[in-house]
Amino acid sequence: MTSVAGVVSRITPGVAGIAVRGEVRENNPLVQDPLFRQFFNLRDQPIERETEAVGSGVIVDAAHGYVLTNSHVVENATNIEVTTKDNRRFKAKLIGRDPATDIAVLRVPADNLSAVPMGDSSHLQVGDFVLAVGNPFGLGQTVTSGIVSALGRSGLGIEGYEDFIQTDASINPGNSGGALVDLQGRLIGINTAILAPGGGNIGIGFAVPINMARDVMDQLIRNGTVKRGRIGVAIQDLTPDLARALGTTRTEGALIARVAPDSPAQRAGLHSSDLIVAINGVPIHSAAELRNRVGLAPVGGKMALTVDRGGAEHSVSVRIEGATAEHQRIDGR
Repeated sequence: MTSVAGVVSRITPGVAGIAVRGEVRENNPLVQDPLFRQFFNLRDQPIERETEAVGSGVIVDAAHGYVLTNSHVVENATNIEVTTKDNRRFKAKLIGRDPATDIAVLRVPADNLSAVPMGDSSHLQVGDFVLAVGNPFGLGQTVTSGIVSALGRSGLGIEGYEDFIQTDASINPGNSGGALVDLQGRLIGINTAILAPGGGNIGIGFAVPINMARDVMDQLIRNGTVKRGRIGVAIQDLTPDLARALGTTRTEGALIARVAPDSPAQRAGLHSSDLIVAINGVPIHSAAELRNRVGLAPVGGKMALTVDRGGAEHSVSVRIEGATAEHQRIDGR
């Protein structure tokens, strides 16, 4: 393939620019000085300040006008405007946002929209070619290319639930909420953040996998919020030392450190030192991956876990229950 022009022409009508106006309340810095406050008889009263921001969004449902973007793009928004590639502008309604995954869903009352078809991010491999489409620096629609540099990136402190696709396709301020697509034109991620120690792009960008974004979107459309699931375990990654102590030859998985009393995990017969290696037949590689899968699973449903216990595999069915702040404290999440 010497050109990706055909793919670009199909997907760019489904990528939009987003302009946001909002208000934030800030403490008056002058009031923080007690002498200044006493001299001018000032009260510690927050100041309201108007803000403006730009970002990107991806039309994923043309019939209903649903647009995926980042939660941080529309934070504190009082007015959201979506501009399509053909320069049509629409006032958007915020359906809901989930800061923990940095995903938000908008809806625009528009006809003749073009959607970007969703792919399956679980099939991605390091080395796959990808395209990033967005609205960097408010310049207008821009396309960059690169490869998938890494998968399953977590522990970056960017979001609460992290399972990032890392790419070297150029992602810059304003690209947030834009599309990461494969060479078949399928949406496989929502561009979210860059690692930029000097303030510019250095070839390390991160995108939320579309499988995670789709699960969040479905809940936001259905409920307006995301209900987190839990099974009642504290977990950690499997290290070589722990593997030797457990007598297993496995190198990956989520090790149960503690099972909460009267939890779904306890009722299902899970124990500390059990090593969870698959969910519904799909292998998992880390504690973060298990946490993401459980946290976004439908509350009330069941999940089939494959457990390595003393070197032997067991299948355990566990029910997902709704997580509360108290549950998260007990589970160490």
